[in-house]
Amino acid sequence: MRYCLLITLFITLQSHAQDTTVLVENQPFTLAEVVVRNNFDYKRLLTQIKEDTTFYKAFRNLRVLGFSSYNDIKMMDKKGAVKASLSSKTRQNHTNGCRTMDVLEETVTGDFYDSKQNYNYLTPELYAGLFFTKGTICGENNIVKGRNLSSSNKSGLEKHKEQLKMLFFNPGKKIAGIPFIGDKLDLYDERAGKYYDYRLDIVEYHGKLSYIFSIEPKEGLGALKNDNIVVDEMVTWFDMVTLEVVARKYSLSYKAGLYDFDVSMEVDMTKFQGLTVPSVLRYKGNWNVIFKKRERAVFTATLFDFKK
Repeated sequence: MRYCLLITLFITLQSHAQDTTVLVENQPFTLAEVVVRNNFDYKRLLTQIKEDTTFYKAFRNLRVLGFSSYNDIKMMDKKGAVKASLSSKTRQNHTNGCRTMDVLEETVTGDFYDSKQNYNYLTPELYAGLFFTKGTICGENNIVKGRNLSSSNKSGLEKHKEQLKMLFFNPGKKIAGIPFIGDKLDLYDERAGKYYDYRLDIVEYHGKLSYIFSIEPKEGLGALKNDNIVVDEMVTWFDMVTLEVVARKYSLSYKAGLYDFDVSMEVDMTKFQGLTVPSVLRYKGNWNVIFKKRERAVFTATLFDFKK
C-alpha cells in the first residue's frame, strides 16, 4: 500500500513537472521537477553517473559465476534475409576458480563457421568473447577498479576488437585510435555540450522507481549533426539506492571514408546474491570497415539460472 501511494504521489508530481537547468562543471543538465523537489544532491549524483563503472562490472561478474544462456545470432544479407545463424543453449560452469562451458543444444545454418569451426564473421566472435568460454579459464575476478580498457598495446584485428569492447562497455567515453570519431564519442567534454542535451528524471521501471539519465542530440543541428554526432541516443536507468545500472539502451551511427556503422543495443540487468548481472542483451548492427566484408547482424542473449 505504501509503495502504491508513493507511485501515485510520483505520478502526480510528474504531471505538473517543470524542468530546471543547472550547471555542473560548466555543463548544462536538465533536471525534472521531481528531482529538484526531493532535494537530491544532484551534483554528486551526476558526477557518479558520469564516472559509472557498474555497467562494466555487471559483465565482469559473469567471469565468476555459472549461468545458462540462450543464444540467438543471425547474419543478414543486404535484403534482410538470414544468410547464416546460430541458435544454441549453453551452460557456463564455475568451479574452484575456473570456468568451462557446455553446449547443450546448437543449430547452425549457412557459413556461420568455416571448415575449422572458427567464426566466419566478427560479430559472433565478439559475442563469444562476452558469453562463451573456450576450454578452461582460471584465475579471473570481477574487479573493475584500476582496470582500464585500452587498445594501446594491441594492433590489427585485436586492436579493433578492443576498441569495439570499449565502445560497448564505456559508451560516451573517448576512445583513442579510431579515425575521425575518437573525440566525438566523449559525451561529457566541453565540445559535446554544444551538441547534446542531458536530462535526469525519476521513473517507474519494472515496478521500481529509478533514476533515468538520457543523452540526445540537440534539435536543429542541421548539417552539424552529420559531422559531430556519433551517439544518436543513450538512455540509462539507475537503481535509486545503489546507483547501479538497471538497464541501458543506446544507438550509434557514423559515416566516414574508411568505414560506416549503425548499431543499437539494449541491456537489462538482474540481481543474483548481491551481484548485478545482465539478463537480456539485444543487438542490431550494420557496419563496414575497409578490407572487411560488411556485416549486418541481430542477436539476443538471454541469461538465467545463475550459480556461485
